[in-house]
Amino acid sequence: MKILMFGRGVIAAMYGWALERAGHDVEFYVRPGRAAEYGESIDLDLRDLRGRRGAETWPVRYREELEPGHEFDLIVLSVQHYRLPEAAAFLAPRAGKATVLVFGNIWSEPLAAIGDLPVEQVAWGFPQGGGGFGEDGVLRGMLMPLAVFGTLGEPPTERERVVRQVFRDAGFRVRERPDFRGWLWVHFISDAGLHSQGVRVGSLSSLARSRSDLREALLAGRELVRLLEARGVDVRQHRGALLLFRAPTWLTVPVLGWLLARFPPARVNLEAHSDPDAREPREICRDVLAEARRLGVTVPRLEAAEPYFGLERTE
Repeated sequence: MKILMFGRGVIAAMYGWALERAGHDVEFYVRPGRAAEYGESIDLDLRDLRGRRGAETWPVRYREELEPGHEFDLIVLSVQHYRLPEAAAFLAPRAGKATVLVFGNIWSEPLAAIGDLPVEQVAWGFPQGGGGFGEDGVLRGMLMPLAVFGTLGEPPTERERVVRQVFRDAGFRVRERPDFRGWLWVHFISDAGLHSQGVRVGSLSSLARSRSDLREALLAGRELVRLLEARGVDVRQHRGALLLFRAPTWLTVPVLGWLLARFPPARVNLEAHSDPDAREPREICRDVLAEARRLGVTVPRLEAAEPYFGLERTE
């Protein structure tokens, strides 16, 4: 299968590597001028929990133009949620006959977020891995052995079934979420709860060092469950995903602290969020707070953290 990874971010690089290793023909679309800047390879140091180790210099191919007549079968679109409308608008007239896998965070209505992308060509998924590029240019991260897919109320289409099989054939277990819209928003408010306290103490990696700060993050997430209900999410369908916020903090804080200290997937993901000036955590908190105010939902802990994410740092 011919696969185009949209952009050269962490998720695109990690999953592009995994899919190419499974025998697919993988390229990256990057903005004009970026190919020369990035160079001809990506240095990887990945913990691949499918039972493999990815420590290598991986030769990659880029393209800086995308015409509607291309021959790609699958385009993997994984960008920050605030960049999704722009990316979808770019791809809409260029999707050709490809399936477009929207593979990441969404806070707005999913169909609104993809704009004019032909919905019959869209598949919905979420990565289970993370990491970051270091100052030395090496991508260090963790690749989990599963990937999450879902639909917006209908059974998977033939295109969506094909995408799931591509991931299965690459060694990933597929986890299905029938209410994918609700599941995405549960994940988003989980991020907002953690980031609301992470920006206060500097970053998520700093947050992990203090049980009192972890407790505040979990309580912030608990307050945001009311926002899900105000948005019409049936939270009963997501009990497992919300357990971290609904269980007593005297239990969850020690467990979470232990996981962050000793469980490599959790630790690597947190270590990837060590930049105190990163934009994405602030955008997540801003958008969730704006929605809470629009719907009249009181979220005191998120509101108390607003001085840390409301405006870009000037220092």
